[in-house]
Amino acid sequence: MTELLRVKDLVKKYRMGDMEVPALRGVTLTIGRGEFVAVMGSSGSGKSTFMNILGCLDRPTSGKYFLDGDEVGALTADQWAEIRNQHIGFVFQGFNLLARTTALENVELPMMYSGCNGKQRHQRALEVLGLVGLSERLGHTPNQLSGGQQQRVAIARALVNRPSLILADEPTGNLDSATSAEIMGLFQKLNREQSITIVLVTHETDIAQYAKRQIHFKDGLVVSDRPTGSLRSSMEP
Repeated sequence: MTELLRVKDLVKKYRMGDMEVPALRGVTLTIGRGEFVAVMGSSGSGKSTFMNILGCLDRPTSGKYFLDGDEVGALTADQWAEIRNQHIGFVFQGFNLLARTTALENVELPMMYSGCNGKQRHQRALEVLGLVGLSERLGHTPNQLSGGQQQRVAIARALVNRPSLILADEPTGNLDSATSAEIMGLFQKLNREQSITIVLVTHETDIAQYAKRQIHFKDGLVVSDRPTGSLRSSMEP
């Protein structure tokens, strides 16, 4: 398995008044291309800070971050924006869809910033919405979709620019248990059939069981990094 992500001696400190609060205390790890990894830990463990650095949303205080062989942790804000658009797809707990915009238009949006013409945007959006099982909901706005369907639109939007990495931050946090299982089954299917690298932040043990590897953070350090013992069987979407 080839390397996709590598962080070395990653440190992040936040200043609160006169105090300096360490969020990461020297994290070193590698994630291979095509892995499905769950990042776990309680509030304040450093997992969200780690995810923000991987997503080029926050800058490390020290240490190095390599994405696809290139050091990206110290790039400019404009370079980060290009990496986020071209190489990273984001899926959030709150879906973050535009309310008065159809599923198709929501998925087309990231391609508008990457210079794709209208025909290319339309064709690719149709393709990924089909991939997540929403070919029959193209013209529906978010208020006409269930929570699970909205998250599928968000996943399609994350996929549309063919990123090398999907970062999912508590993607089932607003969903019931049955719908959560469907969404996690979809992530498994995308990882298995499309070889998409997925890094998932969750505090739920049952959700982490869908991943192939679990990394546990505590007090800004990695305290456990192991394969998932027995993969939960996926519920095909």
